[in-house]
Amino acid sequence: MTVIIKRVSEQAELLGIKALQQANLGRFLEAAEREREGFVTAEYELGYLEQMQRACPSVIAKQGASVVGYALVVQRETGQDHPLLSGLVAATDRQTLRGVPLTALNYILCGQLCVAKSHRGGGLTAALYGYFGEELSRRFDCVVTDVARDNPRSLRAHLKAGFEVFGELAYGGLVWDLVLCDWRGRAHLPRG
Repeated sequence: MTVIIKRVSEQAELLGIKALQQANLGRFLEAAEREREGFVTAEYELGYLEQMQRACPSVIAKQGASVVGYALVVQRETGQDHPLLSGLVAATDRQTLRGVPLTALNYILCGQLCVAKSHRGGGLTAALYGYFGEELSRRFDCVVTDVARDNPRSLRAHLKAGFEVFGELAYGGLVWDLVLCDWRGRAHLPRG
């Protein structure tokens, strides 16, 4: 069965995101599995997922009726309403990229990306971010997210999808790499 990538359009898809998130929360996984497979850290309540979707629908990968991957789209204003995401917004707003303050850029956040174990290694992360960019690059300059340092699989996937590390953040007892994918083209940013 073919995997399709689309924006969230119905409640059942939010429930699919929630189920995939629950299956991949690091606190429920053994250390060896976290290291081998990667994991997600933040758990979003259904009400907050609904709030995110009202502001700007997220990107999902579906196979039949099942959500097999997602990239949560979070506008800066919506991010302020969540304790973890508000920390990401605050840390991002303090950063510069090649001399350009991030506050000067119109950025969107990826609140979390997850791919089902059955679909990992096949380029779905890049496909999700590719569609994310196609859908949002006309409105936003770049996408920003963070990756826990103890999740090297996720960082490799982000770098492979065109992200670059531009800073770090510490919260929740973890150190995070701040990563960004510049949709405007690096030629527009001063070289530092």
